[in-house]
Amino acid sequence: MASLSTDVPRQTPVRAYLILATGVAAVTLAAIFIKLAQAQGVPSLFIAAARLAIAAVILTPITLRRHWRDIRGLKRRDLMLALLAGFFLALHFATWIQSFEYTTVLVSVVLVTTSPLWIAIAEITLLRAKLGGLLIIGLVIGITGSMIVAIPPDGIIELGNAPLTGSLLALTGGIMVAAYLLIGRSLRTHLPLLPYIWLVYSCAALILMIFVELSGISIVGYPAESYLWLLALALIPQLIGHTSFNYALRYFSATYTSISIELEPVLSAIIAYFLFSEIPNTLQIIGSGIILVGVTLASLAQARSSN
Repeated sequence: MASLSTDVPRQTPVRAYLILATGVAAVTLAAIFIKLAQAQGVPSLFIAAARLAIAAVILTPITLRRHWRDIRGLKRRDLMLALLAGFFLALHFATWIQSFEYTTVLVSVVLVTTSPLWIAIAEITLLRAKLGGLLIIGLVIGITGSMIVAIPPDGIIELGNAPLTGSLLALTGGIMVAAYLLIGRSLRTHLPLLPYIWLVYSCAALILMIFVELSGISIVGYPAESYLWLLALALIPQLIGHTSFNYALRYFSATYTSISIELEPVLSAIIAYFLFSEIPNTLQIIGSGIILVGVTLASLAQARSSN
């Protein structure tokens, strides 16, 4: 992956920031939809596969109608990288969603959102990218805030019924999404959005459906409500959320894009307050504020680099 480009365009349009913010808001709902589907007895692997399969099916007629020439004209290298991104995306969802069965949502989210750290390390060591000091400071502050949010109010850590397994799955999910974003950053500088996400989502969906088949998991027989949550998961966090991130990768570094996703725990807490009357504790409020500071610093660094 040493040949992947991380150059950032000189001028970043305002719409790129707005679309990235929309994506962050959309993926915030993912954990809620996943937990609601799991409560209906839907296996985690099928949730991951359905999320991507539905998105791919919706994108197929639109993409083939508008971008058939772009798809036929893809270079072999670009096609292979897009399929590789799909492979990493499939592993991300397979491991992260599965981690909910073994550990708490909070621990899982904190570990999966360590992706900015892995991206920064890869961009510096493998891609020879030079990250500004302010961006690195924002990265460290954002991850610190996430760790504070994860601290239980009573000081007793309840990690679930298989903490090591759950933590390893979530951490693997964070590493996989880092690889997915890095590849996307390289391709989105010259590849149109729709062909890219169609290839990636379709490849990931195919891989996960193969896993579902090999695991002997049924795709029918679940309550009707569960399929509505799967549809919502595909439409909002996937088609709106992840597609917004892939759009933003044309203008932002993978590190900055992933740092922005650190806002997810903050927005999740706000949604939980209104939907479930869950009042955040003092540490969660402090941690959320620290995350906002980290993202703000990273945003300032991004704005300076694009001027």
